[in-house]
Amino acid sequence: MKQRLFLLLAAIFTTVAVADAPSVPDIAAYERSLRLRDNWMHLTEGIAGPVRWIDDTHFRYRRTVRGGFEFVERRIGDAGAQRAFDHGAIAQALGKAAGRRFEPSKLPFSEYERADEGKAIRFHVDDDHWQCTLQPVACQTADEPSYGQPRAWGVVRDRSVPADAAPKRSPDGRFEAFVANDNLMLRTLASGEVKALSQDGSARAFYDPQSLAWSPDSRRVALYRVVPGSQRKVWRVESRPPGQVHTRVQSQLYPKPGDAVDIETPVVFDVATGERTVVDNALFPLPYQLSPLYFRADGKTLAFRYVERTRKRIRLIEVDAENGNARTAIEESADTFVNDWWQRSHFHDVGERGEDILWMSERDGWNHLYLFDGRTGEPRQLTHGQWAVREIVRVDEARREVWFAANGREPGDPYLTHFYRVGFDGKNFVHLTPGEGWHEVSLSPDGTYYTDTWSRIDKPDVTELRDARDARLIATLEQADVSALTAAGYRPPEAFVAPGRDGVTPIHGIVVRPSDYDSSRRYRVIENIYAGPHDAYVPKAYWPFGHHSGGDKIIGMQMLADLGFIVVQIDGMGTMHRSKAFHDVAWKNLGDAGFPDRIAWHRALAARDPSYDVGRGVGIYGASAGGQNALNALQFHGDFYTVAV
Repeated sequence: MKQRLFLLLAAIFTTVAVADAPSVPDIAAYERSLRLRDNWMHLTEGIAGPVRWIDDTHFRYRRTVRGGFEFVERRIGDAGAQRAFDHGAIAQALGKAAGRRFEPSKLPFSEYERADEGKAIRFHVDDDHWQCTLQPVACQTADEPSYGQPRAWGVVRDRSVPADAAPKRSPDGRFEAFVANDNLMLRTLASGEVKALSQDGSARAFYDPQSLAWSPDSRRVALYRVVPGSQRKVWRVESRPPGQVHTRVQSQLYPKPGDAVDIETPVVFDVATGERTVVDNALFPLPYQLSPLYFRADGKTLAFRYVERTRKRIRLIEVDAENGNARTAIEESADTFVNDWWQRSHFHDVGERGEDILWMSERDGWNHLYLFDGRTGEPRQLTHGQWAVREIVRVDEARREVWFAANGREPGDPYLTHFYRVGFDGKNFVHLTPGEGWHEVSLSPDGTYYTDTWSRIDKPDVTELRDARDARLIATLEQADVSALTAAGYRPPEAFVAPGRDGVTPIHGIVVRPSDYDSSRRYRVIENIYAGPHDAYVPKAYWPFGHHSGGDKIIGMQMLADLGFIVVQIDGMGTMHRSKAFHDVAWKNLGDAGFPDRIAWHRALAARDPSYDVGRGVGIYGASAGGQNALNALQFHGDFYTVAV
């Protein structure tokens, strides 16, 4: 990473000279910049998360301590947290097994899972999975969890990787269904008899074992018959693979726009008669993606979600399991595109037959929660306003209420995520996270308590325990101490807001200045860009060391700034988590990348801050889609951006 960053810094610096600098930085200056993360990384205490619940009153998390991290567990009512395991013993045992040295305060994993009824822990280091027993402490590599056959971009199965073909037992325990030679097979467990339920499977139209679903009454089994899409691959040469001198060729399934995707057809089989029912595709004729099949609790219907390849239409389709007749339970459509990225595709059936369906929609111009009548398709809007629901967190059918995350409802930065609860009738709306910041919530399994870890880029973390009914504060679990980091020279980025291309819409970004910033000087500007329409990217939480496109979040930008630049990051129009109109700017227009908003933002800051020098061109860098954005900056806005990496 350091070598790549050095090349990045060198490329930018040799092309964009620093205004008013006494000299070009020497190797020592570059080295100081590259060491910045290592020097500052372990200077905080009490930054915690994520919180994982062990049971209704017992939870665990990782927190920073001076010089590293520790994993702790805590029970409600305890005065403090206790170490989750012996860090020194784990470091020693893991080091012995891996042939490496590990420090107890810098264990090489950030998450773990309990195993063997709490007698062991499992975690991931680099490309290996490990399990360590706790008494006595001993570590060994563990079998990698099976994730089944991967799908490139979620739409083409990689046929070079075996599918997870493990038999799936019926709910009543009498049968197992599995796929062999591309056909669906049924085994009667009492007798061991195996019979084929299908005979038309082949490599050109196979039954997918990973899609197999039993009805709750064990009368039927459903799965997709798949006509595979294009198996287009891209190839890369790894010039210095670990542990060997010779190069290594790697391949990756990589469908391109216009390539054929997997075409899936739901098929239902009657276990007793062997009758096969193929669901007609009239309601899903142009698929981009079909969701996993699932049976309703009564076993009489099954459902799946259809995303049209144009992305202008999404349907929740319900199928009568008896005859295969399909109907549209919910339809979402738009003139541009229906946004179902990330958590927005989540929906929830209420009741055994989907009498009501909890759904997210942008039909009023903002992403909100709706409760649809599962029979008539009539919607009831549960949330309203010029703000956006981000995800459904928990549905409590007994209380008929839903927990969800949203942004933009509270004053201030519209990207800050808060958590709420509302009834199925749209009433009893409760704001659960009162602090002004970016919130991450973890609910206890029984829904009685929750933890709330929150911060801003300029406010260190606080982790609180609250009552789930009324948001009452029960205890402050952690309060971050960043005094040593501040003493070492770290200064949080500044938030800056300016109107975008229309002169009205607020565009949000952050500004990172050199540690030795002098307001009397003029500094050339570098922008860190990623403008993919599937998210927003400007950091909002305090933790400055996390992974991010183009470097390690804020610290990656600080490394550049400390060579004599001002470095910024901006979310322009076309990115997510604002209104649908804000997002629609990206429709058939990826080359826009919000540049008119970005340039307006830059010029507004320059008008206010004499040290912010954009008059002689701005540098820009990005990774992945951000690399495409950076190149487009030169191609389409070469009068403003002068160098791209």
